[in-house]
Amino acid sequence: MTPSPQIEHHDLGEQLRQFACDLALRAGALIVEGRRSGVGSVDTKSTATDLVTMFDRASENLIVGSLREHRPNDGIVGEEGTSLVGVSGIDWFIDPIDGTTNFFYGLPGYAVSIGARDPHGSLAGAVFVPTTNELFSAARGHGAWLNGQRIGCSTTTSLSQALVATGFSYQPELRRKHMARLQHIIGEVRDIRRFGAAAPDLCYVAAGRVDAYFEEHLGAWDLAAGELIAREAGCISGDLSGGPVRPAQVLVANPALFEPLRALINKADATCAAEN
Repeated sequence: MTPSPQIEHHDLGEQLRQFACDLALRAGALIVEGRRSGVGSVDTKSTATDLVTMFDRASENLIVGSLREHRPNDGIVGEEGTSLVGVSGIDWFIDPIDGTTNFFYGLPGYAVSIGARDPHGSLAGAVFVPTTNELFSAARGHGAWLNGQRIGCSTTTSLSQALVATGFSYQPELRRKHMARLQHIIGEVRDIRRFGAAAPDLCYVAAGRVDAYFEEHLGAWDLAAGELIAREAGCISGDLSGGPVRPAQVLVANPALFEPLRALINKADATCAAEN
């Protein structure tokens, strides 16, 4: 699936969405087949709990190879080390297996995430969850989609009824701080969910399966597709201090819950600081 060089700019996002979908499905098939035959060699990265398998690398190689063939002037940043500077104004951010720990243990919550950005921000993206055969995607201004059906975020208005997803850092000390924060949050919301992969979490907010998601210390590849999908589904995104979303701090929620949840998180942080 090769984007036509004659395509009008306002259609480029939709073209790249379709291309990202194709790549995500192909990479997903590769890693599912790999999981059937065993995960093979496993290494660690930032900590002993930050896993990388041969299939993370094989998936990234497949995606990068196709991008270099069909979009040779684009930049590429991949979680497993790919860093290529482009000249087209389009940069791709790849997470070849988001949720490698789930993949390693045979749990369902892992995905392939592929996002494209232009000078104005996120332009197109796809997140494929192989174990449920769910392909989430979006292009800027074209809405969010799940397996060809339009999706939208929840309409929950009360924080006490909100189901909130979150994630934890690979760094033990940061995990301890996040758990301390959650003690002051969990009693104010319906419940907390931790699925183990940022990109699917963002897509679940987009589809209304959870009402909000927040996490810190992510990579740009974690957000590039899922955050766009969530915004195109009607969500609001930002950091925890009133600024734009960034990998260091991510909060995504339906419009009614975004500010109340942000305030609750900041209150929890202040309480934790006072206790220490």
